[in-house]
Amino acid sequence: MPTWGEITRELQGLELEQRASSKLQDPTSPSPHDIIRRKYLNQLSAHTSRSVIVYASGWLESRPVSDPSVVGVSTRDKFGFMEAVHDLDKGSLDLILHSPGGDPDAATAIMRYLREVGFDFIRAIIPISAMSAATMMALGCDEILMGHHSQLGPIDPQFTLQTPDGPRNAPAQAILDQFDRAKRECAESSQALSAWLPILRSYSPGLLSQCEQAQTAAEESVSLTMQKYMFKTLPADEAKQKAEKIAEWFNSHKTHRSHGKPLLYGEVLEQGVNVKLLENDNELQDKVLSAWHGIQLSLSQTSVSKLIENSKGKAWMLSSAPGIPLVLRQEDAKPSRLPSPTSPQPLNRQQRRSQGRKSR
Repeated sequence: MPTWGEITRELQGLELEQRASSKLQDPTSPSPHDIIRRKYLNQLSAHTSRSVIVYASGWLESRPVSDPSVVGVSTRDKFGFMEAVHDLDKGSLDLILHSPGGDPDAATAIMRYLREVGFDFIRAIIPISAMSAATMMALGCDEILMGHHSQLGPIDPQFTLQTPDGPRNAPAQAILDQFDRAKRECAESSQALSAWLPILRSYSPGLLSQCEQAQTAAEESVSLTMQKYMFKTLPADEAKQKAEKIAEWFNSHKTHRSHGKPLLYGEVLEQGVNVKLLENDNELQDKVLSAWHGIQLSLSQTSVSKLIENSKGKAWMLSSAPGIPLVLRQEDAKPSRLPSPTSPQPLNRQQRRSQGRKSR
């Protein structure tokens, strides 16, 4: 397996070749990043005999992002998946996930779409980290592939509260627990009300009910999807019991205490998730990590903040910062045909008079 450093040197070599041949300035030529990334994605697909789709964002890169949906799971991403599944062989799919999470409803809709277009077996590959709503996407697959370095995360819903000091994020369960504590302390002493009032004012109407409903929705969504796909070969009662237990564990703020807590392979396996260890297959590990190195170089060195791409080179990208432009495919980026420029001719006296009248 070429290491990250070796792939970086391969990338630099391509850049030098293109610069020498003037292709780097040609908008119809795929960039060296495109060539490297697609080379190793294609090798992964050839090794597994499965279609591959990458869903990755540069959320771990140190670049300012004003809109969280640029790196997080968003309904807008469905456009990218529509591009990625077009002309792609259906059946089995490897879905490479690297995301901080985002909109849980969008995550559910994306996974439902992949099933509806014909992928009857989906394996989630977690090269580094798939958190929150991206964990929900992984749990909606038939199988998950993780390395010892990979991580999933809790799926407990988060809410943004408007406070005098600005917006603050808080887990739904923490909001419910805090309200129960406020009721208890205010019942014990009326003097506690003055301390709690500024906090309680940040609670919008219906917030507590929304917290309860969001928790139920996240847990039910994961449980039902796992029963339908990950545990489809089990008897219905056994699949239901197992899926509900796993969904409850992933959704438990009281268990994990932090929405960003990394949940590693051993913990996920212990809960009964159908997860396989990447290190158990050396050749597959080599192909996955080489593909990931190509993806990561694109996310860290170019303007791309989110990438949805298949193993045939069809891609959809979002950018939020200046950097090296990427081309989707050479055949998708043909320059428009413009008329050949001609040398300017001097105007005669009548033309000059006419131009002068128009400019007044």
